[in-house]
Amino acid sequence: MPILQRISGPRDLDDLTPDELVGLAAEIREFLVQKVSRTGGHLGPNLGVVELTIALHRVFESPDDPIIFDTGHQSYVHKLLTGRQDFSALRVRGGLAGYPQRSESPHDVVESSHASSSLSWADGVSRALTATGRSDRHVVAVVGDGALTGGMTWEALNNITDDNDRNLVIVVNDNGRSYAPTIGGMSRYLNRVRTAGAYKDLHRKSDRFFRVFGPVGRAMFRGIRGGTHGFLSRFTNNEALYSNLDIKYLGPVDGHDLPALMETLELAKSYGAPVLVHAITEKGRGYQPARDDEADQFHAVNRIDPATGEPLSTSGQSWTDVFSDSLVRVGERDPKVIAMTAAMLRPTGLAPFAERFPDRVYDVGIAEQHAVASAAGLAFGGLHPVVALYATFMGRAFDQVLMDVALHRAGVTFVLDRAGVTGPDGPSHHGMWDLAMLQIVPHIRIAAPRDGARLKESLDEAVAVDDAPTVIRFPKGEVATDIPAVERLDDGVDVLSRGESEDVLIVAIGPFAAMAMDVATRLRAQGIGATVIDPRWAIPVQPSVLELARSHRLVITLEDGIRVGGIGTRVRQVLREAGIDTAVDELGLPDEFIDHASRDQILSDAGLTAPKIAQDIVAQVLGTRIPVARHAGETGAIDLPLHDRR
Repeated sequence: MPILQRISGPRDLDDLTPDELVGLAAEIREFLVQKVSRTGGHLGPNLGVVELTIALHRVFESPDDPIIFDTGHQSYVHKLLTGRQDFSALRVRGGLAGYPQRSESPHDVVESSHASSSLSWADGVSRALTATGRSDRHVVAVVGDGALTGGMTWEALNNITDDNDRNLVIVVNDNGRSYAPTIGGMSRYLNRVRTAGAYKDLHRKSDRFFRVFGPVGRAMFRGIRGGTHGFLSRFTNNEALYSNLDIKYLGPVDGHDLPALMETLELAKSYGAPVLVHAITEKGRGYQPARDDEADQFHAVNRIDPATGEPLSTSGQSWTDVFSDSLVRVGERDPKVIAMTAAMLRPTGLAPFAERFPDRVYDVGIAEQHAVASAAGLAFGGLHPVVALYATFMGRAFDQVLMDVALHRAGVTFVLDRAGVTGPDGPSHHGMWDLAMLQIVPHIRIAAPRDGARLKESLDEAVAVDDAPTVIRFPKGEVATDIPAVERLDDGVDVLSRGESEDVLIVAIGPFAAMAMDVATRLRAQGIGATVIDPRWAIPVQPSVLELARSHRLVITLEDGIRVGGIGTRVRQVLREAGIDTAVDELGLPDEFIDHASRDQILSDAGLTAPKIAQDIVAQVLGTRIPVARHAGETGAIDLPLHDRR
């Protein structure tokens, strides 16, 4: 019987021999390659933490000793060892989530997979255990080395080391990479330790010497190795990094040497105060296609051939590809345009720009707040930064957008990839909050292109704005088919379709334009005239949107952000301020955390399908559903704007 099938929980590890633990690690790697290749997911990071996760669960008593992963994409092995071995529907509705999820297991603590927050969580949990008399329990934070580039990590370390009477173990999973190679001074420091000739030579020669004496010699080597960790770290000058933090440092330790890992973690567990364990691991360990992938060592993959690592299907041009090509073109035309990102150079499409203009790209690591404030400074210095992030990570830097960029009228363009519903990555990665969040920023301009042509156009217009922040957002996946306008109005609003009568005005945000056109066709079949417009720049609301709303009986807004405080809400408010009382129905996503599922499933749950929307509009025109459309021929204006009425 395979060893993995005998593991239904962490304590089943206690009965395994050292050789069986090594065999288990091999089985887990084979399992991950076979299963994740069928579903897609985070393969490389999990191949790199197999031994580390086994050692953690062998030494600590999860869930009594909470284990917190930063980030959660490295938790697949943790799931396997805590009784979750059905990976057939990984990241699919009804199957396992791609990140820790409390509803799956009491062993999962932190669900959010935004980096650099684990030490703050661990600080809080360990303080609570101490304060409530449970000081015998331990808290473990597993921190990817990329997460150390985030400022929250250092804020937490500062507080953790101010109170040393707690059982808190910080494991730095140091593989030299986050998505791509980790950058910055911290990375260079750890890299010197990871590659230090003194450490490598001493470890290699000692290992060779003791192995000559067979099993007894190997046992002696393991026995003295823990005692020499401190010496080795001082010998390579690594302890200097943490000396001023007053925190015990153990390592560096080989993250694929199970006996050494367990020994080091046992030392950390017995210390009785916060300890940092530095484990050096290899992303993609044991799978040659991942090791050979220079870009990100199979950080995240779609469905692949497990034998070769080659993708099983090819997709068309993505939104990211269109942006990537367009930015290079803009950069060739305007030398003031520079690019910035937060450890997401390739995922956000900046790699071609970096290859063409290597001196005009800044990757700040997982530090969105710093990126945005630095961009304000770059703008002050006469450049135009284009800051490319995933939409979900924009919330991390909202204060800097508001107080550093907007307040100072800085010309900075934010490009938000994976906006709206992202699907299989779940609630922490849906980019559904940005429209509601960012539109409250004074003077901001937000574009949501409906297709590739409009994305190129929006980028050209955005980088020409030098006195306010601009935002361009687009979804994950293949770019939409171009939808030409039948007319462009004076303020830049595109009219995509006009009905025979002015019954319903549909304001379509971004890629929802195609759905709006489908809805208009369905309404036409019911004898209802619909005008479909794409504002292109959703914020600020353009004057022509008001005039069209005045002449129609009902306004429908369609967006792939939350309804609360969304673009529809803004349209309704601006109409009222202008004295236009046309009813507005704001359609969008609910203000809830939406679990992983396909995009179509999520939109269907939210009622965002063409048949459902058309059915509801028919009822509103007939007067059987609120908001009710005005009667034909009624004016959409009232005598005075609302703020002047008494």
